[in-house]
Amino acid sequence: MPAPERIPPGSVTPHELLAKGELTVRGRVREASNAVLYCTVEYEGVSAACVYKPVAGERPLWDFPDGTLAQREVAAYELSEAMGWGLVPPTVLRDGPYGEGMCQLWIEASADEEALLALVEGEEPGPGWKAVGFAEVGEDRTALLVHADDERLRRLAVLDAVINNGDRKGGHLLPAPDGRLYAIDHGVTFNADDKLRTLLWGWAGEPLPEEALEALRRLSADLEEGRPLAGRLAELITPAELEALRGRVADLLRTKRHREPSGQWPAIPWPPV
Repeated sequence: MPAPERIPPGSVTPHELLAKGELTVRGRVREASNAVLYCTVEYEGVSAACVYKPVAGERPLWDFPDGTLAQREVAAYELSEAMGWGLVPPTVLRDGPYGEGMCQLWIEASADEEALLALVEGEEPGPGWKAVGFAEVGEDRTALLVHADDERLRRLAVLDAVINNGDRKGGHLLPAPDGRLYAIDHGVTFNADDKLRTLLWGWAGEPLPEEALEALRRLSADLEEGRPLAGRLAELITPAELEALRGRVADLLRTKRHREPSGQWPAIPWPPV
């Protein structure tokens, strides 16, 4: 698919473009489990590429209310912005050619970025890598799954713990040409039950950096009743899920450590892409 056009500085904001622009469907992302449409969006002479996921194209899940995945994608963006990390591309909930859905700015991943995930021989990760666990890669063969010891990934590990991400795979990581890292596909998030399943366990149990603790403190305040963020989230997730979100933030601030697998849910998605 073609790379998106850059939004000119000082023009409409990405949020305005996505929320108010005219959506034109250009194709479909076939490998996705739900309907994912590649589109262009145009507003006041500015255009960009985006992804549109209509609610009507969502497949029902046994552990999530039907027709809520688009809202959860928007809620993940709201949390990323509130924490000040900008890890999720601009995302809005809007009407489109196939009804209400999530609309997200298209991010073209850099082809020059060094690998963030790898399967390696041996029992210990090399310098600059964090171990996740062993994986079967063939008959009677295992390899060590590792991810980069990268501060961008570390922030994402914290965000995933906050939003209770049930499906953080390698294919959801998009390093941009400007050096930023974006993460996509946040439909299975914010469940009231512990669903955290991710490839980013390399820091499990380690102390949280002060940067993360500061972001969590700000977020805790923003989630209080009556605050604007709490009000926006109340329109996107259920009351029980919002209360569970507050509890996860409080737990991270209490322990001051990265989450560890609960043992009650498969901790690593497979395949990892």
